Amino acid sequence: MNRSAVAATLGLALLCGGCGYRVAGRGDALPKNIKTIAIPAFGNATTLYHLADRLPADITREFISRTRYRVVTDPAAADAVLSGSLVKSYSLAATLDPATARASSAMISVTIGLTLTDRATGKVIYARNLDAHERYEVSPTADTYFEESSAALDRMSRTVARDAVSAILEKF
Repeated sequence: MNRSAVAATLGLALLCGGCGYRVAGRGDALPKNIKTIAIPAFGNATTLYHLADRLPADITREFISRTRYRVVTDPAAADAVLSGSLVKSYSLAATLDPATARASSAMISVTIGLTLTDRATGKVIYARNLDAHERYEVSPTADTYFEESSAALDRMSRTVARDAVSAILEKF
């Protein structure tokens, strides 16, 4: 490789390196003083108690596996507190069986409010409502009935946890 090709390659690498591109989900827009985060139990204004119980655990798992932050149980011992609440939910038929006119799949939709607050200053670092949707199959007859909505809520919780941590880190 001649000198001009090496110089051009190096110049292009330097130019692209400073253009602001980065891998999504790897940012860290939180203040530097935040080292520990508490995630207490979520509030719940819906009937989806299973989801309200799972979300804090799944968000904790995401923070531990993807970030440098330490998650603590006591809000008084944390630099920031992530509070959440299930604001509203509804289910509706997503598809109908044409022969029986019964639902063959359903959609659960949930709005989850999240607020991350700097405990020292009381300043809100992040506050958003996230909308989540999950589809699940409905058994066509009572004798083959299998409750799929619980598995759908588990999937929803993992997806919301991943999206919430990415949104908080990116301030999106």
